[in-house]
Amino acid sequence: MREIFEAELQQVGDDLAEMSRLVEGAITKAGTALLTADLELAQQVIASDHLIDAIERDLDERCVLLLAQQQPVATDLRVVVSALRMSATLERMGDLARHIAQVARGRYPKRALAEPLEQTFTEMQAAAVRVARRTTTLLTTRDLTVAHNIERDDDLLDTLHQDTFAALLGTEWHGTAQETVDVTLLGRYYERFGDHGVSIARRVLYLVTGQFSDDHSVPGAQSS
Repeated sequence: MREIFEAELQQVGDDLAEMSRLVEGAITKAGTALLTADLELAQQVIASDHLIDAIERDLDERCVLLLAQQQPVATDLRVVVSALRMSATLERMGDLARHIAQVARGRYPKRALAEPLEQTFTEMQAAAVRVARRTTTLLTTRDLTVAHNIERDDDLLDTLHQDTFAALLGTEWHGTAQETVDVTLLGRYYERFGDHGVSIARRVLYLVTGQFSDDHSVPGAQSS
Protein backbone atom coordinates (compact mmCIF):
# COMPACT_ATOMS: atom_id res chain seq x y z
CA MET A 1 0.00 0.00 0.00
CA ARG A 2 2.85 2.40 0.87
CA GLU A 3 4.50 1.75 -2.49
CA ILE A 4 1.27 2.64 -4.31
CA PHE A 5 0.95 5.85 -2.29
CA GLU A 6 4.53 6.86 -3.03
CA ALA A 7 3.97 6.17 -6.73
CA GLU A 8 0.91 8.43 -6.65
CA LEU A 9 2.92 11.19 -4.96
CA GLN A 10 5.61 10.84 -7.63
CA GLN A 11 2.98 11.17 -10.36
CA VAL A 12 1.64 14.30 -8.69
CA GLY A 13 5.14 15.78 -8.76
CA ASP A 14 5.59 14.80 -12.39
CA ASP A 15 2.29 16.45 -13.31
CA LEU A 16 3.29 19.69 -11.58
CA ALA A 17 6.54 19.71 -13.54
CA GLU A 18 4.65 19.08 -16.78
CA MET A 19 2.26 21.95 -16.01
CA SER A 20 5.25 24.17 -15.38
CA ARG A 21 6.86 23.19 -18.69
CA LEU A 22 3.64 24.06 -20.49
CA VAL A 23 3.49 27.42 -18.70
CA GLU A 24 7.09 28.07 -19.67
CA GLY A 25 6.25 27.42 -23.31
CA ALA A 26 3.12 29.55 -23.10
CA ILE A 27 4.79 32.65 -21.65
CA THR A 28 7.69 32.32 -24.11
CA LYS A 29 5.36 32.18 -27.10
CA ALA A 30 3.00 34.83 -25.73
CA GLY A 31 5.81 37.31 -25.21
CA THR A 32 7.26 36.64 -28.64
CA ALA A 33 3.82 37.17 -30.16
CA LEU A 34 3.50 40.44 -28.26
CA LEU A 35 6.92 41.78 -29.23
CA THR A 36 6.76 40.73 -32.90
CA ALA A 37 3.02 40.80 -33.68
CA ASP A 38 3.09 37.07 -34.48
CA LEU A 39 -0.55 36.06 -34.83
CA GLU A 40 0.16 32.34 -35.21
CA LEU A 41 2.07 32.16 -31.93
CA ALA A 42 -0.65 34.10 -30.13
CA GLN A 43 -3.26 31.67 -31.42
CA GLN A 44 -1.17 28.69 -30.29
CA VAL A 45 -0.98 30.01 -26.73
CA ILE A 46 -4.70 30.70 -26.57
CA ALA A 47 -5.64 27.32 -28.07
CA SER A 48 -3.24 25.35 -25.84
CA ASP A 49 -4.32 26.81 -22.51
CA HIS A 50 -6.88 24.04 -22.09
CA LEU A 51 -4.02 21.52 -21.75
CA ILE A 52 -2.81 23.24 -18.58
CA ASP A 53 -6.37 23.39 -17.28
CA ALA A 54 -6.90 19.68 -17.96
CA ILE A 55 -3.77 18.66 -16.04
CA GLU A 56 -4.84 20.83 -13.12
CA ARG A 57 -8.28 19.20 -12.96
CA ASP A 58 -6.84 15.69 -13.11
CA LEU A 59 -4.14 16.45 -10.56
CA ASP A 60 -6.59 18.02 -8.14
CA GLU A 61 -8.95 15.05 -8.38
CA ARG A 62 -6.14 12.64 -7.56
CA CYS A 63 -4.96 14.79 -4.65
CA VAL A 64 -8.46 14.81 -3.18
CA LEU A 65 -8.62 11.03 -3.53
CA LEU A 66 -5.26 10.71 -1.79
CA LEU A 67 -6.51 12.83 1.10
CA ALA A 68 -9.70 10.82 1.38
CA GLN A 69 -8.29 7.32 0.92
CA GLN A 70 -4.80 7.53 2.42
CA GLN A 71 -5.37 10.21 5.11
CA PRO A 72 -1.73 11.31 4.94
CA VAL A 73 -0.04 13.03 7.88
CA ALA A 74 3.12 15.07 8.48
CA THR A 75 5.35 15.41 5.39
CA ASP A 76 3.00 13.46 3.12
CA LEU A 77 0.14 15.77 4.01
CA ARG A 78 2.30 18.81 3.25
CA VAL A 79 3.12 17.38 -0.17
CA VAL A 80 -0.50 16.78 -1.13
CA VAL A 81 -1.83 20.09 0.17
CA SER A 82 1.04 22.01 -1.44
CA ALA A 83 0.41 20.24 -4.74
CA LEU A 84 -3.20 21.44 -4.69
CA ARG A 85 -2.06 25.01 -4.10
CA MET A 86 0.71 24.92 -6.68
CA SER A 87 -1.45 23.42 -9.41
CA ALA A 88 -3.91 26.30 -8.99
CA THR A 89 -1.02 28.78 -9.14
CA LEU A 90 0.40 27.24 -12.30
CA GLU A 91 -3.05 27.32 -13.89
CA ARG A 92 -3.24 31.06 -13.18
CA MET A 93 0.21 31.57 -14.68
CA GLY A 94 -1.04 29.85 -17.82
CA ASP A 95 -4.05 32.16 -17.85
CA LEU A 96 -1.78 35.21 -17.61
CA ALA A 97 0.24 33.98 -20.60
CA ARG A 98 -3.04 33.55 -22.47
CA HIS A 99 -4.10 37.10 -21.57
CA ILE A 100 -0.84 38.45 -23.01
CA ALA A 101 -1.41 36.45 -26.19
CA GLN A 102 -4.96 37.77 -26.44
CA VAL A 103 -3.70 41.36 -26.30
CA ALA A 104 -1.21 40.55 -29.06
CA ARG A 105 -3.93 38.95 -31.17
CA GLY A 106 -6.33 41.82 -30.58
CA ARG A 107 -3.90 44.39 -32.01
CA TYR A 108 -2.75 42.35 -35.01
CA PRO A 109 -1.39 43.26 -37.56
CA LYS A 110 -0.01 46.08 -35.43
CA ARG A 111 2.01 45.52 -32.30
CA ALA A 112 0.30 46.22 -29.00
CA LEU A 113 3.33 47.97 -27.54
CA ALA A 114 3.90 51.68 -27.85
CA GLU A 115 7.49 52.30 -28.96
CA PRO A 116 8.62 54.22 -25.84
CA LEU A 117 7.91 51.13 -23.69
CA GLU A 118 9.20 48.45 -26.03
CA GLN A 119 12.47 48.01 -24.09
CA THR A 120 10.65 47.86 -20.76
CA PHE A 121 8.40 45.05 -21.94
CA THR A 122 11.31 43.26 -23.59
CA GLU A 123 12.95 43.16 -20.15
CA MET A 124 9.69 42.09 -18.49
CA GLN A 125 9.31 39.27 -20.96
CA ALA A 126 12.86 38.05 -20.33
CA ALA A 127 12.30 38.12 -16.56
CA ALA A 128 8.98 36.27 -16.85
CA VAL A 129 10.58 33.55 -18.97
CA ARG A 130 13.31 33.15 -16.35
CA VAL A 131 10.65 32.85 -13.64
CA ALA A 132 8.88 30.13 -15.63
CA ARG A 133 12.07 28.24 -16.45
CA ARG A 134 13.31 28.40 -12.88
CA THR A 135 9.93 27.29 -11.56
CA THR A 136 10.21 24.12 -13.63
CA THR A 137 13.74 23.55 -12.30
CA LEU A 138 12.61 24.21 -8.75
CA LEU A 139 9.76 21.72 -8.94
CA THR A 140 12.10 18.99 -10.15
CA THR A 141 15.08 19.73 -7.86
CA ARG A 142 13.69 21.60 -4.81
CA ASP A 143 16.87 23.67 -4.90
CA LEU A 144 16.28 26.72 -2.71
CA THR A 145 18.97 28.65 -4.59
CA VAL A 146 16.61 28.54 -7.56
CA ALA A 147 13.81 29.78 -5.32
CA HIS A 148 16.01 32.72 -4.36
CA ASN A 149 16.57 33.56 -8.03
CA ILE A 150 12.82 33.50 -8.71
CA GLU A 151 12.37 36.13 -6.01
CA ARG A 152 15.07 38.28 -7.61
CA ASP A 153 13.31 38.11 -10.98
CA ASP A 154 10.06 39.05 -9.29
CA ASP A 155 11.75 42.08 -7.76
CA LEU A 156 12.83 43.12 -11.25
CA LEU A 157 9.31 42.64 -12.61
CA ASP A 158 7.95 44.81 -9.79
CA THR A 159 10.44 47.55 -10.65
CA LEU A 160 9.66 47.39 -14.35
CA HIS A 161 5.95 47.46 -13.56
CA GLN A 162 6.50 50.70 -11.67
CA ASP A 163 8.40 52.02 -14.66
CA THR A 164 5.34 51.53 -16.85
CA PHE A 165 3.27 53.66 -14.47
CA ALA A 166 5.95 56.35 -14.43
CA ALA A 167 5.94 56.40 -18.23
CA LEU A 168 2.16 56.61 -18.47
CA LEU A 169 2.04 59.49 -16.00
CA GLY A 170 4.98 61.33 -17.53
CA THR A 171 4.68 64.40 -19.73
CA GLU A 172 6.29 62.58 -22.68
CA TRP A 173 3.55 59.96 -22.93
CA HIS A 174 1.38 60.61 -25.99
CA GLY A 175 -0.09 57.17 -26.53
CA THR A 176 -3.68 56.57 -27.56
CA ALA A 177 -6.34 55.50 -25.10
CA GLN A 178 -6.02 51.92 -26.38
CA GLU A 179 -2.25 51.95 -25.96
CA THR A 180 -2.64 53.26 -22.43
CA VAL A 181 -5.06 50.46 -21.57
CA ASP A 182 -2.80 47.84 -23.16
CA VAL A 183 0.27 49.02 -21.24
CA THR A 184 -1.68 49.02 -17.98
CA LEU A 185 -3.03 45.51 -18.51
CA LEU A 186 0.20 44.00 -19.82
CA GLY A 187 2.23 45.44 -16.97
CA ARG A 188 -0.21 43.92 -14.51
CA TYR A 189 -0.15 40.52 -16.23
CA TYR A 190 3.64 40.33 -16.08
CA GLU A 191 3.76 41.58 -12.50
CA ARG A 192 1.25 38.96 -11.37
CA PHE A 193 3.13 36.24 -13.28
CA GLY A 194 6.18 36.97 -11.15
CA ASP A 195 4.11 36.98 -7.96
CA HIS A 196 2.77 33.52 -8.74
CA GLY A 197 6.29 32.26 -9.34
CA VAL A 198 7.22 33.51 -5.87
CA SER A 199 4.17 31.75 -4.44
CA ILE A 200 5.45 28.44 -5.79
CA ALA A 201 8.97 29.19 -4.53
CA ARG A 202 7.61 29.69 -1.03
CA ARG A 203 5.53 26.52 -1.26
CA VAL A 204 8.64 24.55 -2.13
CA LEU A 205 10.40 26.22 0.80
CA TYR A 206 7.54 24.92 2.96
CA LEU A 207 8.00 21.40 1.60
CA VAL A 208 11.74 21.43 2.16
CA THR A 209 11.88 23.12 5.57
CA GLY A 210 8.37 22.90 7.00
CA GLN A 211 8.31 26.69 7.34
CA PHE A 212 6.02 28.91 5.31
CA SER A 213 4.87 32.50 5.49
CA ASP A 214 3.54 34.92 2.88
CA ASP A 215 5.22 37.69 4.86
CA HIS A 216 8.78 36.40 4.51
CA SER A 217 11.00 35.87 1.49
CA VAL A 218 12.91 32.73 0.67
CA PRO A 219 16.05 32.88 2.83
CA GLY A 220 18.73 34.99 1.18
CA ALA A 221 16.32 36.70 -1.22
CA GLN A 222 15.34 40.31 -1.34
CA SER A 223 11.81 41.14 -0.27
CA SER A 224 9.26 41.38 -3.07
